[in-house]
Order: sequence, then structure tokens, then C-alpha cells
Amino acid sequence: MANTNRRILYLSQPYCGSSHDYAIMKSEFDPDKGLWFDEQGLYVDLGFLGIEKDYQIKQVFIPHKRPRRKSKNDPKIEFTEEQKMHNKSVSKIRIRVEHAIGGLKRYRFLSDRLRCRDAELYSKVAGVAAGLWNFQLTA
Repeated sequence: MANTNRRILYLSQPYCGSSHDYAIMKSEFDPDKGLWFDEQGLYVDLGFLGIEKDYQIKQVFIPHKRPRRKSKNDPKIEFTEEQKMHNKSVSKIRIRVEHAIGGLKRYRFLSDRLRCRDAELYSKVAGVAAGLWNFQLTA
């Protein structure tokens, strides 16, 4: 998790293999064990569809999803101008989170193959990289 200033606020424990972002969030922030986001707004991507049902959130900003065509012969369904403006405003904020992730990738532990088999050590390295990134933002 990151804020609009690109500051890393939270890192989860590392997960092996391919794991869905929303499934990781539900395991880290159990919806039944507290009001995690009741006083703040969240900007999320389309991987978090259904978040409003599981969590009490002050405000959720999620882009509109384009409906699927029923067959190849059906015309493409285009967004309305209002939907386009909403998606653009959400992406303007969400790009800051992507920049924070890119800042962590500068330290190359996320982007390169790491032969470390110890998840605890990997988590510590991620924390150090996040701390360095946050320090660089303040300098």
C-alpha cells in the first residue's frame, strides 16, 4: 500500500507463486476481524472488484469495467464520457502507487530472480528497500 505521495505504507509478507492481489489483501486484512478502511478512501484497480461487499470503506475509487461482447459479431460497447473521465481521474491517483512499486524495483530484489529461499530474509530485504525508498522521498 502506498499513499498519494508515493510513500510505501505497508508491505505484506511474501507469497510464493502466482497469488491474486485481492486474495492476498483478504488474508492480510481479514474483513471479519476489524474495520480496516472505514475512515479512508481507497483507489484500487479492477483486480479488487467486490471490495465494497467485504469491507466497510469510507469511499472506494475503482475504474469502470468495459462489458464483454456476447459474440464476435456484436459491436464494441464504448464508455460514456462520464465513465472515461472517472477512469482517467482514478488512474491519475493510482499511477502514484505504480511509481512507488517502480521505486522498489530500483533496488532490483523484485525485478531480478533472487535465489534466496528464506521468506523471512526476503521480507526483511523488502522492508529495507521500502525504507530506503521512503527515505529517498524525504531527502
